[in-house]
Amino acid sequence: MNKVLVIGAARSGIAVSKLLKQHQYEVILTDQNQIKEKVELEALGIQVFDQGHPESLKEMDYDFIVKNPGIPYHVDFVAYFVKQNTPIYTEIEIGYRFAKHFTYGAITGTNGKTTTVTMLYEILKAHSTSFVAGNIGIPLSEVVLQHENATANIALELSNFQLLGVDTFKAKVSCVTNLSPDHLDYMDGVASYYQSKMKIYEHADPDAYFLRNLDDAQVVEYAKNIPCRVLDYSLDKETDIYLQANQVYYHDVKLFDTNSLQVVGKHNISNAMVASAMAYLMGVDTTTIQNVLASFKGVEHRLEYVTSINDIRFFNDSKATNPEAVVPALEAFDKNIILLAGGYDKKLSFDILKAYDDRVKMCFSFGQTKHAFKDIFTNTHECETMQQAVHEAYAIAKPGDVILLSPACASYDQFTSYEQRGELFKECVHELLGERK
Repeated sequence: MNKVLVIGAARSGIAVSKLLKQHQYEVILTDQNQIKEKVELEALGIQVFDQGHPESLKEMDYDFIVKNPGIPYHVDFVAYFVKQNTPIYTEIEIGYRFAKHFTYGAITGTNGKTTTVTMLYEILKAHSTSFVAGNIGIPLSEVVLQHENATANIALELSNFQLLGVDTFKAKVSCVTNLSPDHLDYMDGVASYYQSKMKIYEHADPDAYFLRNLDDAQVVEYAKNIPCRVLDYSLDKETDIYLQANQVYYHDVKLFDTNSLQVVGKHNISNAMVASAMAYLMGVDTTTIQNVLASFKGVEHRLEYVTSINDIRFFNDSKATNPEAVVPALEAFDKNIILLAGGYDKKLSFDILKAYDDRVKMCFSFGQTKHAFKDIFTNTHECETMQQAVHEAYAIAKPGDVILLSPACASYDQFTSYEQRGELFKECVHELLGERK
């Protein structure tokens, strides 16, 4: 029996452990924290070691290791197996190997991944059996565990962490939406981060497609040696997929009218351009594409409208976990922005935000990076927590102002995820609404 070590028992680790056991592998699962599903997993015949990684696990031979993508390769326990040249995969690779009838539309990039993947999924599921998986929060292995024998289209969001651990994965259509510095606390540098994104097309078949964003200079520079067909897209240039008089075309096929979109901003036209072209190449008719895009209202925690109080509007953009992701939010409003920003320090520069100083009435900063914004905006005030920032922002807000949570940072200093941060922001806002009443 083949033996596999799974490192990290988050949702993806548990799913891949069950999937491997179902395929008759001897599975050992280990995690630094307590695994609440331990009894259930052991009942399936999976060996579980929680609250630490026993040294004895290093003494065994494994066919391969499946690592949680968030665990860096330089962590001592993982680094040991790197030195032993033991193959280390992420759960994406394992799910891919077992699902023989899945067709993938795969998307990576620094920003916009979740919105674009969600658009793609909504279009695909309106056409035929489809699932969404990956970095969006649903492990591919979990989908495979439940639907392994199905013939289905998969809208797959991939982070660079996940791509580092793929070996044979290939998609019918793939895209790197954009590139900007991120995860420099994990990667060796910007170049290695950008290069890791290009693994999305590394094993593509010659008749597959890669969508290349001509509007992003970094994508154009790094997307090289592509083994499949390349389709270029642009908001400004007439190329394979292009915008002309508010209409988006793939060659001479009209994909959609931008005036029909409910989501705002040029970045969302670009997102819809990718989603619609991918869906079309995966066999979806243009009528379905247009109908779905016209009804698409956006993604939670991505420039999400919360409510208005006394003509003060509140927006939740908690998914903006790096400075570049904040730019579309700041560009969506001309002035009177009260910005709430800060969080976990990923060693990124915030200088790109200086260009929007005239739009930011006040920046309330919080978390590990709270000191960083005084060099970016003219008007700043430091807070300990986001909750404090919400209340102080509301205290100075006037009718017509926008209170925008767009942190430019990850959430891990004070929250478990950007979702938790966004939910708490909305709770704080609704508490203000209650106070007003």
